[in-house]
Amino acid sequence: MAPALLLVPAALASFILAFGTGVEFVRFTSLRPLLGGIPESGGPDARQGWLAALQDQSILVPLAWDLGLLLLFVGQHSLMATETVKAWMSRYFGVLQRSLYVACTALALQLVMRYWEPVPRGPVLWEAQAEPWATWVPLLCFVLHVISWLLIFSILLVFDYAELMGLKQVYYHVLGLGEPLALKSPRALRLFSHLRHPVCVELLTVLWVVPTLGTDRLLLALLLTLYLGLAHGLDQQDLRYLRAQLQRKLHLLSRPQDGEAE
Repeated sequence: MAPALLLVPAALASFILAFGTGVEFVRFTSLRPLLGGIPESGGPDARQGWLAALQDQSILVPLAWDLGLLLLFVGQHSLMATETVKAWMSRYFGVLQRSLYVACTALALQLVMRYWEPVPRGPVLWEAQAEPWATWVPLLCFVLHVISWLLIFSILLVFDYAELMGLKQVYYHVLGLGEPLALKSPRALRLFSHLRHPVCVELLTVLWVVPTLGTDRLLLALLLTLYLGLAHGLDQQDLRYLRAQLQRKLHLLSRPQDGEAE
């Protein structure tokens, strides 16, 4: 039992790292462009057009750096999700396979956020400047971001957050209950194999709905949109199962407690 209990601190450390990275990701994708921080643009007089930007090293160099960071994250997130790598990790790290995947993903995302290079002099795809748009568009974006993040957190809870973070695997192992996935139905396993990101629409809203879509933000939104789109393979059978599970969860949450029923 002692060696098994040593797995718990490792899983908890991975969870804390992932949770902290998630909070930082909210700041990076929502609070920074909506409430200030590193400027998304340098004013209309300081910006260049799209054709001129392709010849400006001060724009191309940071964009190339940001692209490299994104490719590093996408490569790690995709490579470690392959069956070959997961089998290798399970062989050498056992029940900590999911926790290690989560920790590596959090570290890769931390690299993206901490070393991201803004391009304030680059061209913008759109920007709310004139009133009343300069007031109402940021407010609308803020409301949509809040709704999207609330939906993201709600969906993660529906999809068993503890298992996604690797905590449930270690908990089951310590208690001798086996692998959590072994207890799931074939329809659930089929859904998980097709749906790697259950919060795709909400993340796309966060990425694209901003008052100013600068060059580096466009790169971030475009590449992650392509990645999220390619990572999905849902069909009608998956959607029917997902709808049934969501209805069941909502029914359980809305059911009156025993004390209230009496």
